[in-house]
Amino acid sequence: MCFSAEADLVMGVAVGAVGVDALRHVRRPRELAVASLPALLAAHQLTEVFVWSDLHSRTPQTGTGPAISVYAVVAFVLVPAFIPAAVLAIEPAGDRRRLMAPFAVLGALVAMAYAGALSHQPVVATIAGHHISYDTGLTPGGVMAGLYVIAVCVPLFASSYPHLVLFGLANAVAVAVLIWMSQEELTSLWCAWAAVTSVVIDGHLRVVHASGGFADRRPAVDRGGRADAHQHPFNEPGACT
Repeated sequence: MCFSAEADLVMGVAVGAVGVDALRHVRRPRELAVASLPALLAAHQLTEVFVWSDLHSRTPQTGTGPAISVYAVVAFVLVPAFIPAAVLAIEPAGDRRRLMAPFAVLGALVAMAYAGALSHQPVVATIAGHHISYDTGLTPGGVMAGLYVIAVCVPLFASSYPHLVLFGLANAVAVAVLIWMSQEELTSLWCAWAAVTSVVIDGHLRVVHASGGFADRRPAVDRGGRADAHQHPFNEPGACT
């Protein structure tokens, strides 16, 4: 993943096709943000194709530029704000939603911090072996990176939808492995991995709608205060937890 412009191109096109299919399965407005995530991450990978091209034309293979700036804004500003907000939007009202809300706020604050850093100093990208290293110049970078991961992954862990939990788990494990291997690879390779694993969102939308359509998993209550026995399949106790 992310070892060349060609790899980014193939990955971007493939995930983009899945992203189009995910958008086709949107039935309610609040699903739109989550459904658009694969397409967004696919476009992000395609942006890196231009980053590779730009850096290959330089000696040394490092610097700044429009493609690098776009890639950085998506990775460091849009993603940490977008993912927790999208997961919050699709979650039915209840304890899980209340648990997610602070992390959506954290994601917005992380995005603002990175936006401030990028406005003062452009990201410098460098071809380092078989990947691209991105330097935001943000200090302390390690703390912000940790808050970034928490904001993006924890709301997914709290989701009542198994596919979204799987998406969060896959990305959290990837972060741990990449940090162990080399922190320089984290941004480029994790974004690639997130793009690939985002295909589970398409699976989520297909499963939910195949089960009878998207619905809150709260039991309907009649005028007498009794729960309606005819609930959506996802209302079954333990179905999504």
